[in-house]
Amino acid sequence: MPVPKQKKGRAKTHSRRSANMKISAPAKSTCPRCGAVKLPHHVCLNCGYYKGREVIVVD
Repeated sequence: MPVPKQKKGRAKTHSRRSANMKISAPAKSTCPRCGAVKLPHHVCLNCGYYKGREVIVVD
């Protein structure tokens, strides 16, 4: 069975593993009521509505 001739360095190992750990930007959606950009499945911080009803009072 083949065995590596020399140990691979820490930098080589970490650079190989980090290729699959890229952070992507979170998804964005627009609020149907006010048109502000918000996270999906979250209350709109601009108007305070979620699924057509007021959840938080925004001044």
